[in-house]
Amino acid sequence: MIDYKNNKPFVEGVSIEEIANNNSTPFYVYSQSKISEAYKHLNNILKSEIFYAVKANSNQAIIKLMSNLGAGADVVSLGELKRAIKAGVNPKKIIFEGIGKTKNDIAYAIEQNIRLINIESIDELKRINEVALSQNKKVDVGIRLNPNIDAQTIDKISTGKKTDKFGIDANKLDNIFQVLEVSTNINPIGISCHVGSQIFNINVFSKIFQKMKNNAQIFLDRGYEIKYIDLGGGLGVKYKKDEEILNLQLIKNEMDKYFNDTPYKLSFEPGRYLVANAGILLTSVIAIKNNGGINFLITDAGMHSLIRPSLYDAYHEIEAIEKNKNQLTDYTVAGPICESSDILAKKISLPKQKVGNLIVIKDTGAYGKVMASNYNSRGLPIEILVNNDVFLIIHKPLNTEEFINQDSIPDWLN
Repeated sequence: MIDYKNNKPFVEGVSIEEIANNNSTPFYVYSQSKISEAYKHLNNILKSEIFYAVKANSNQAIIKLMSNLGAGADVVSLGELKRAIKAGVNPKKIIFEGIGKTKNDIAYAIEQNIRLINIESIDELKRINEVALSQNKKVDVGIRLNPNIDAQTIDKISTGKKTDKFGIDANKLDNIFQVLEVSTNINPIGISCHVGSQIFNINVFSKIFQKMKNNAQIFLDRGYEIKYIDLGGGLGVKYKKDEEILNLQLIKNEMDKYFNDTPYKLSFEPGRYLVANAGILLTSVIAIKNNGGINFLITDAGMHSLIRPSLYDAYHEIEAIEKNKNQLTDYTVAGPICESSDILAKKISLPKQKVGNLIVIKDTGAYGKVMASNYNSRGLPIEILVNNDVFLIIHKPLNTEEFINQDSIPDWLN
């Protein structure tokens, strides 16, 4: 994503140093062209409907870009649903997932006339029917099934095993049919699944396709008109130089094996795949120290700016803007947060650094800013979108004084 021109780093046609001169670090930068390339590549090969998983990066500019490219929106909360609508996504291209929908959430989704509410439990199925009945409407729904497939990824991002909290056990279809038969205001027209993130094993996709086709046939045989099958997301993203790039054509080959001449539309709900490699996090060195023989590079970005390394032990390549390779040093890059887990990378080789230098944390377009916090009462990073030779701040959070002023001290404490 970063190109060097005369030894100066650029995102598309914009100088990173120019952005840094005008904005305090840490901040996120996204490349519009990289996002567009990822979407077009995916769309051209899979030839299925794409619903962008908003949770990966919920900035409205990103949602709007996805919509302009042709994607719908896959949302998992009322807030994400409102973001998608405000960003101009056609309600008929919005799918509402998530295991914690309240009656208020459901009522709003029904009022907006979105394409589908994907049901995650039999209890939720009953709740949606109640809300639909109160509005005197018949609501199109999908049934999210838990196919009990191991995505062969880390446990914290696994969503499709029978012990995970998501979806309805695919072995309990008879229970679903019993409730559907008495749910007069529910119109089941789709099924969906999602088994996890960072899937590279093609056999996992093959198992998903086979099980979902079999489940769809059960619904069809029971007389339900299934119009849509959502095959989930989880498409693996390359974070390390030695990792292979996911071969989408192999996934398409497996799709063609199972879904030749079927009566329903297929869709995917990728998030990370579309935006992860299109984002970087810029941070500055604020201190350098040696403890116990370890060279610590302390940066103003930390787990409050990017929690993935602390939460998942996730790897992000880190690059120094200073390119003097004659003085390489092993550093552990740590943030300023008062937690021992606030480590962005351990023992990586970088040119010898000094306070004030810029550091780039790569592949942070997904699950970066959306998971950031004000922990330790630190500010949130801004977000910047680059398009060719122009850039714009697409999110400017409250400054420290503004978010502190959101607190209220009761009179009785004064």
